[in-house]
Amino acid sequence: MLSDQELLRYSRQILLKQVDIDGQLRLKNGRALIVGLGGLGAPVALYLAAAGVGELHLADFDTVDLTNLQRQIIHDTDSVGLSKVDSAIRRLTALNPEVKLLTHRTALDADSLAAAVAAVDVVLDCSDNFSTREAVNAACVAAGKPLVSGAAIRLDGQLSVFDPRRADSPCYHCLYGHGSDTELTCSEAGVVGPLVGLVGSLQALEALKLLAGFGEPLVGRLLLIDALTTRFRELRVKRDPGCSVCGAQHG
Repeated sequence: MLSDQELLRYSRQILLKQVDIDGQLRLKNGRALIVGLGGLGAPVALYLAAAGVGELHLADFDTVDLTNLQRQIIHDTDSVGLSKVDSAIRRLTALNPEVKLLTHRTALDADSLAAAVAAVDVVLDCSDNFSTREAVNAACVAAGKPLVSGAAIRLDGQLSVFDPRRADSPCYHCLYGHGSDTELTCSEAGVVGPLVGLVGSLQALEALKLLAGFGEPLVGRLLLIDALTTRFRELRVKRDPGCSVCGAQHG
């Protein structure tokens, strides 16, 4: 059940007929894995903690650098040099001490990633490189766990939800294939801070919808954000029956 303090803390959310008490209880019992505590993971972690998701599993092996602070709003100047996980714990505990925080401070290999994905209800990929996104996607497909994937670089953002529980849902590999080894990162190409905040906030929203069971998740759709002109486009994406990651599972 929800305590009086929880009813008060989440009252504005509970007022929504799409959430109500039942939805808030589902959030309280929900578990989310956040892969990466940078520009995308910062708003994701903050909003999921604020919304009352019961368990947040935090994965990041990096430390806070001064150049991160322009966009990674979960960290502050006093966090420079600290583990991003430890910095995030400090902020999230201050925001909502009721949320249980579990941590992964080292890079996840195939086995540890599979275990981390299996332990949660939804995974949010907030990483900044293709190889990690591919590995996370494969783990989610294998475990049958929904994946909320976001990306942002320069002035362009993308967002989609891949849900292997649905036969019509593509996976990340259906859409992007093997990607490119020459893919740039934010440290090489740059990015504007509010854009990663926007994409991360939308990722958090999609995760809340999946956990609480309301609305229409962004499955089979790719949202493209052009921050330069403030335009949003949506593309329909289909599952590839011949996909080497998810094709056989649904075959």
